[in-house]
Amino acid sequence: MTEPVPTQATDNNDVIIRFDHIVKRFGGAQALADASLAIRRGTVHGLVGQNGAGKSTLIKLLAGLHVADGGTIEIEGKAYDRLTPHLNEELGIHFIHQDRLLVPTFTVGEALFLGRETRFAATPFLDRRAMQKRASELLANYFGISLPKNALIGELSTAERQIVQITRALLHQPKVLVFDEPTAALVRREAEILFRLIRRLRDEGVTIIYISHYLNEIEELCDHVTVLRNGRDVASLPIGETSAKAIASLMIERDIAEMFPKRQVDLGEAILNIRGLSVPNRFDDVSFSLRRGEVLGITGLLGSGAKDLIRTLFGLEQAASGEIEIEGRVAQSRSPAKAVDRQLALVPEDRRGHGVGLDLSVTENVTLPSLARYSRFGFLNRKRERSDTEELIKRLQIKTAGRDALVRTLSGGNQQKVAIAKWLSRQSEIYLLDEPTVGVDIGSKVEIYALIGELAARGAGVIVLSSDLPELVGITDRILVFFRGRLIQELDSSKTTTDEVLSISTGASEGLRHVG
Repeated sequence: MTEPVPTQATDNNDVIIRFDHIVKRFGGAQALADASLAIRRGTVHGLVGQNGAGKSTLIKLLAGLHVADGGTIEIEGKAYDRLTPHLNEELGIHFIHQDRLLVPTFTVGEALFLGRETRFAATPFLDRRAMQKRASELLANYFGISLPKNALIGELSTAERQIVQITRALLHQPKVLVFDEPTAALVRREAEILFRLIRRLRDEGVTIIYISHYLNEIEELCDHVTVLRNGRDVASLPIGETSAKAIASLMIERDIAEMFPKRQVDLGEAILNIRGLSVPNRFDDVSFSLRRGEVLGITGLLGSGAKDLIRTLFGLEQAASGEIEIEGRVAQSRSPAKAVDRQLALVPEDRRGHGVGLDLSVTENVTLPSLARYSRFGFLNRKRERSDTEELIKRLQIKTAGRDALVRTLSGGNQQKVAIAKWLSRQSEIYLLDEPTVGVDIGSKVEIYALIGELAARGAGVIVLSSDLPELVGITDRILVFFRGRLIQELDSSKTTTDEVLSISTGASEGLRHVG
């Protein structure tokens, strides 16, 4: 176990925000227990911890959405009993939330200048052309991009909406910007643009609080990092004196070497055979097999065809040619319903949008794909439904107030466990896991990896699509690498490295070959 590192003393004149011995309870649950944190002026300060460690509560206290039960919050040396969103704006503190808080039916110009619109002189009428022109200038200045002039917010990509949200905050000339998981939905190129902007803002004197599960980003971008665990600050130190590995160990209170549990599984016969599968403009002539007890990794850059393959296997895309053979029987994937009938399960990347019903209970989510097992003559067997759900909650260590709690109230990692649990309830044989740990904290990742191992141990076949290369090398038996719509390399996970996988997936490796 890694020993907690004491919080470093910080010169008061250098501190812009200080949390001092903060306590916060929600009913009987202790969210923060004597947590302290000092943010130095003009720095990028990372805030990390598992889901439930207290990060979100701390930020909501700063945002004025909650009031602390004990301790004080100081802004530029002045203590505040309670902060409010309006007061935060006066103090120059702005938040870039994980959920993009923009009106989807507004244009970019209208969204940027909402509340401070440009009007024609001496009239109440909006000068939309002027707003759009100014919006274009700001986007080009800060991000070097150009968005369609009349595009609505709802028509933009996730990355583009985030850029608009950040630009809107910059209009207020902020002293402090708080980023909450800003790269969870960004590809690497988009993330690099964001990183350049954050460094530029820091150099201009803006203070950044940066919350992320991606520890490589914390190591690359931040000047300092604070680690929260169980509502307490267990470490606060300069990035130059630590590493992503050490930070992870502090977060989970154990050595990071335990992260990828070793599996001893004898592989069985092929449960899935793919022969010459093609989807026009997506991928071409893909062939491979999946054996019982095997964890097969798939990776590739955005547009490589890897994600489209997963969608095709589950019936969300239609193949133009080729065969999908399951347990010796050829069966074309015509729809997700057909795929489910053939014992396939998909845990999608966007768990909140497609993996779980946020406003359904844990029980309703878990048993939804298997209602036939719990019903007779049109009546649900509630006792059996509750019993099976409680068993899965215990087995997957889902942290919830109870089986009737809404999934919306669960952390990201526990929502992901519910998304997996519903297919365990159905007793699927082939699991398609699309970025199964994206946006999930280190502790929950370890638990999900262990669960994947359990699925393989009971004889299921598991396909893991992931852009997290250490994860892929650590938990899989083989890795299939896609590049520009082709399956170009098959690797033995025990004999490869993340550098080799990255080199092949980016086209940097010589001698790329088509596997077929």
